[in-house]
Amino acid sequence: MTGTVDLDKARKEMAARRGFRNWKTRFSEEFGIETLLRQISNRSLMMLAEGRDNSTFYLLDLIMNLQNLGSGFEFNDLPPKDKMKVMDSYLFLLDRVRFEWMKRLGWLEGYPGEELPLVDLVLGAEELVSRLQSRTPLLSRQHPRFEEYHNMNGYEREELVRKLIPDALKAIEDQSTTL
Repeated sequence: MTGTVDLDKARKEMAARRGFRNWKTRFSEEFGIETLLRQISNRSLMMLAEGRDNSTFYLLDLIMNLQNLGSGFEFNDLPPKDKMKVMDSYLFLLDRVRFEWMKRLGWLEGYPGEELPLVDLVLGAEELVSRLQSRTPLLSRQHPRFEEYHNMNGYEREELVRKLIPDALKAIEDQSTTL
């Protein structure tokens, strides 16, 4: 007797192999359908969080391959509708990457979507954006601005966390010189 094959899972695994192909070469790490952002090395996460040059390519490449739109090299050739969909996914994923970096710095206790694998964040981005964007990352009690954050409404909290991103990116530059 043969076992049943979960076709959805098999398709997802095939998409993940295709999507992470360039990541495995670039980062020399293992990635798969269950890979969480917290499992990625500091060095790789820092590169992805910068959001420029090569880091943009690797996020676009993952998104496009997982969504069966080609590779990141073909981004500029996409029809406008697909390009917008990819950019929305890119910005959503870039937020998660940066929130993970801020969590590693000890600035956040948690952030929406941290329990979801990268593949699910990309494949479910359209549905997840509305659900997760309404939840604010949790600033750490040890952060110097926690009291201010605690006394704010949800919109103001989100704004404060986003204003911390340039400082988090500066911390990447500082750590990059010591690696």
